[in-house]
Amino acid sequence: MLGYDAGVTDERPIGLFDSGIGGVAVLSEIRRLLPDESLVYFADAANFPYGPKAEDEIKRLAAAATDVLLERGVKLIVVACNTASTMALASLRSRYDVPFVGMVPAVKPASSLSRNGLVGILATEGTVQTSVLADLIRDFANGAVVNTTAAPGLAELVEAGAQDAAIAPVLVGFLDPLIEAGSDVVVLGCTHYFFLRHLIEKSLPAGTQVVDAAEPVARRVRQVLEESGLSASGIGAAGVEYITSGDRPQLLSCLRRWREAGYAIP
Repeated sequence: MLGYDAGVTDERPIGLFDSGIGGVAVLSEIRRLLPDESLVYFADAANFPYGPKAEDEIKRLAAAATDVLLERGVKLIVVACNTASTMALASLRSRYDVPFVGMVPAVKPASSLSRNGLVGILATEGTVQTSVLADLIRDFANGAVVNTTAAPGLAELVEAGAQDAAIAPVLVGFLDPLIEAGSDVVVLGCTHYFFLRHLIEKSLPAGTQVVDAAEPVARRVRQVLEESGLSASGIGAAGVEYITSGDRPQLLSCLRRWREAGYAIP
């Protein structure tokens, strides 16, 4: 913690972005862990979904989202999207002088939790195809066999606020390969799947564990803030602001539907 002054505080907000509402799962964990921090969430709904897009396009969109958040005066940016993190995080860090925290599928903790050494990852096409995921599996699977399944269209159903009855049969088709492979731990490799966790757990064999990266990302944010002297003082009121490149009433309506469904969204 070189250069850290315990007396230094920073009241600027933390920024987060995703292609839609999926990253709200991460925002909720940060809010729970760091209630004194103000947050700005940017939903890049005009460019949703990121999953099927090419890497160069993702890098361009991630840079544009970063610019939006920097205009709001944020002190740290969370790339609250697995696809954008795997494709664009390195280029963002080289381009901007602001701390970034990204998120990738939780391969290491999943491998540690697995009893039979068989792990499944459910993710977008973009995440499944990246070399970053292949490197994660190589470096952190710790001998476990990791099976990946792309789930095209699943994030779109979440973004549209589709009901469980419409999502369940689609979801089963994506989970079947992971079940047949014997996976006893399934990793949620897209932030949008947070809103499907109850359905995923019901669709998997009893005893199968489901993990995601939202809580570890929140802990990493806390660590970076503390090490950099960027933590808020806790004296003022900590707000949450939602902005979007798309239709704002639609975003707020979607958030309201998920709150009414029982999700703890600030």
